[in-house]
Amino acid sequence: MMNRTMAILVAFTVIAAALTGCKSKPKDADVKAAVETAIQGNPAASGTTVTVDKGVATLSGEVATEAAKEELGKAAAAIAGVKSVTNNITVAAPAPVAITMDDPLTAAVKDATKDFPTVAATVSEGVITLKGEIQKANLQKLMMMLQALKPKKVDNTQLVIK
Repeated sequence: MMNRTMAILVAFTVIAAALTGCKSKPKDADVKAAVETAIQGNPAASGTTVTVDKGVATLSGEVATEAAKEELGKAAAAIAGVKSVTNNITVAAPAPVAITMDDPLTAAVKDATKDFPTVAATVSEGVITLKGEIQKANLQKLMMMLQALKPKKVDNTQLVIK
């Protein structure tokens, strides 16, 4: 009876060891593919890359926002087989707002010419161009106001003086 119990116990141990041995860890390549699939649905993920080494997923690339970076990191961490995530994704600097030197000058010229409704003024590359009509008595006042704005030039050749 003892030998039979021992034989059953040995057989059970061998079977248990065999079954445990069949449960292998996921391969890094499979984990990488799963992470890529998981983050692929996120439009922010374009331009990002994934590597997996011994279950450690490393994310690289550039995204527009910190929230997108965090979201991709969480998506990678949720994949079975990922032990940890190294999130090397960088957040792109926001594009600078282009303000040309003409923008503030245009606003100042508009303000300076508001009392002269028959005069149209445009600004291009620092040059103020005047068109329309103006009374001779008002011309000097307008020119002084515009010169005070320090433009490159004031072109009044298209201005009719009455």
